[in-house]
Amino acid sequence: MIEVLAKLGRGPVFLAGEVLECVITFTNPLSASSTSASSEMLAWASAQIHCQFHASENRVALPPSDGSKHDVQAENETVFVPNRGERGQCILSTPPKILFCDLRLDPGESKSYSYCETLPIDGPPSFRGQSVKYVYKLTIGCQRVNSPIKLLRVPFRVLVLHGLKDYQFPQDEAVAPSNPFLEEEEGLKKDCRLADLATELLMVATSRRSLHLYNISNTRGKVGTFCIFKTVYKIGEDVIGTFNFSDGDIPCLQFSVSLQTEESIQEEFQRRQGQPVSFSTHARHQESCLHTAQSSFSLPIPLSSTPGFTTNIVSLKWRLHFEFVTSGKSAGTCLVRGSQSEAVTWTGVEQMEVDTFSWDLPIKVLPTNPVLASYVSQFSNTNCITI
Repeated sequence: MIEVLAKLGRGPVFLAGEVLECVITFTNPLSASSTSASSEMLAWASAQIHCQFHASENRVALPPSDGSKHDVQAENETVFVPNRGERGQCILSTPPKILFCDLRLDPGESKSYSYCETLPIDGPPSFRGQSVKYVYKLTIGCQRVNSPIKLLRVPFRVLVLHGLKDYQFPQDEAVAPSNPFLEEEEGLKKDCRLADLATELLMVATSRRSLHLYNISNTRGKVGTFCIFKTVYKIGEDVIGTFNFSDGDIPCLQFSVSLQTEESIQEEFQRRQGQPVSFSTHARHQESCLHTAQSSFSLPIPLSSTPGFTTNIVSLKWRLHFEFVTSGKSAGTCLVRGSQSEAVTWTGVEQMEVDTFSWDLPIKVLPTNPVLASYVSQFSNTNCITI
């Protein structure tokens, strides 16, 4: 018996273009003093990253796949197929890397191997939508002699930041401060610079403040104004906006604001012509606001959500969806006197005419620091199997 443990040192979330590093440890758990203790042998072990694409048959019409390619692998084969038994299509994979050949482990002995691979910068982000799914996994395959191949899958999340792909790092390193007493690998240095560049690009894009004022009105007149200071956010930030109903002609009884994503299939891949888009609500604020001069809301963008992106099959966009309920009468008729005694009591009417209307405001949502996103990830840093 051999235990195989895979650990992602930094966490299970990465930016496309970063280097994924995983330490894989093979252990013979039997104690040397055990009467049944004996050495264990493994013929080989390999590792490979792949991205699986799965589409809903009711929503997406994909072209027929090549029937000559099969994802199913017979158990007695010695060919390493990382997506064996997986649903959907493998749309992206890195070259497989051999960890070792002919490994012998004595009782209680362990050996560790480090797997490093740069994530493709032009791949799609991790996404689990109503129509399509993009799932990234690191698969480690190993085999005993005359035994079936065993696969250990390590799921992780990939965030894509547009602009990193076209950035050219300067060739002259003399301008960058360095420590001559530390030896730093070139790949690690570039990976750190990539993370620093991504942080800088995100900060520049999301820190800009500009007052945006919108008049809220329907066919009968002005209801109020809406104010928001920016329309570009990172996942994990709060979307904050304010309302001013004091300058409106039509009284607003109630409003709601929903933070939504819009998942749409490209026209050539739609199952039905004119197929409606799919909406998902991530946060919602609702408030009764009759005789309220000003109000505000704060909607958090979940760290686990997917930033906006576009591929040849699907696009994901973010928006604020507003719904307003206004009075069909003037503000003075919204209340009636309930008593004519010395102590006057005002009560609301039981029934009244209302008008409703909605409005959508597009916003842009970008990734965040992958270390921050790792804190709320559904994936574990460690995965293991016993063979």
